[in-house]
Amino acid sequence: MGKDRLVTSSYCFILAANFLLYFGFWLLTPVLPFYLSEIFHSSNTTIGIVLSCYTISSLCIRPFSGYLLDAFARKPLYLLAYFIFTLIFAGYMVAGTLTMFIIFRIIHGVSFGMVTVGGNTIVIDIMPSARRGEGLGYYGLANNIAMSIGPMFGLFLHNGGAPYITIFTYALGSCVMGFLCACLVKTPYKPPVKREPISLDRFILLKGMPAGFSLLLLSIPYGMTTNYVAMYAHQIGITAETGFFFTCMAAGMAISRLFSGRLVDKGMITTVILAGIYLVCFCYFALTACGWLVNWSHDFTTVLFFLIALLLGIGFGTMFPAYNTLFVNLAPNSQRGTATSTYLTSWDVGIGIGMLTGGYIAEIASFRMAYCFGAVLTIVSLLYFHLKAAPHFQSNRLR
Repeated sequence: MGKDRLVTSSYCFILAANFLLYFGFWLLTPVLPFYLSEIFHSSNTTIGIVLSCYTISSLCIRPFSGYLLDAFARKPLYLLAYFIFTLIFAGYMVAGTLTMFIIFRIIHGVSFGMVTVGGNTIVIDIMPSARRGEGLGYYGLANNIAMSIGPMFGLFLHNGGAPYITIFTYALGSCVMGFLCACLVKTPYKPPVKREPISLDRFILLKGMPAGFSLLLLSIPYGMTTNYVAMYAHQIGITAETGFFFTCMAAGMAISRLFSGRLVDKGMITTVILAGIYLVCFCYFALTACGWLVNWSHDFTTVLFFLIALLLGIGFGTMFPAYNTLFVNLAPNSQRGTATSTYLTSWDVGIGIGMLTGGYIAEIASFRMAYCFGAVLTIVSLLYFHLKAAPHFQSNRLR
């Protein structure tokens, strides 16, 4: 009974730490393109490059963070990364040049890459194996709740005329509280492991590459959505508060958590992923169509715009715990960190590509064409997962 209480309290603390970390992250996400445009007078292409520095640096550290978390004590590394991540919000306040902002952005990405792998891996360590899918689902839900509140709050502050330093201060305060919660997490004893010779599979789960490629293709349009959907709405003439797009998206993810984790724990991993991909495919083609439909009916397009957000949330929320569990089930217990790192690395590669290509395509054409490109990629991902990644998983799964 005492052990169960300890597990429950630690799980609650890491949920709170995850929520507060992502609240600070999501609060700034839709605001930063406006910040770079208004303060540094950056073009759409430059904005895409600057924002992608965060993801690229996060991507570079992920494989090494997985190895370090498998080889050494996880909580100290997790807390160190969380502390650096928090500190950088204060750095943004004193970044007087675009070059200095980029430097802080790169450091922020490195710490984010470590803290997210550490948090996911600690959850896997804490939760009993029979409830791992459900535990990861609710862990992701903390992110989704932050996603529903953070962007809306950030855009509310920005649209209300709040100084950018005020917005950065709110993000800093959120992460300070999250760091305190992270300090209270009790992790199970991790016996010393024999450090195997350095090789590629200690940094990347090679068996997870097919699923990783499928996930990467899906994260490209997702990266466009989180960073440019407010600008896209403004470009096509949707005047409603775009912060509610993220609220609807997060609500959809919350709905998906009611069933997706349990289905994953019952072994329906590939079925759950395929269902999510089908829904996401529909959503991105519909989001592209909004650029034309708004000329026919502004009110209908506005309603459709927010409905798409809800359905996108359900689609991605259904897939997240399933993909995470898929990677973990392909790896031995000694490579949990590497499996989680590979899962998140695949996601980050696509996010970075989405930021770069979204800004570039918008610069030479429009955001509508950028989302059309993303919609095509979801079809490619669907076909690849069905024909290659799913059969590969069934042949190589360890549990």
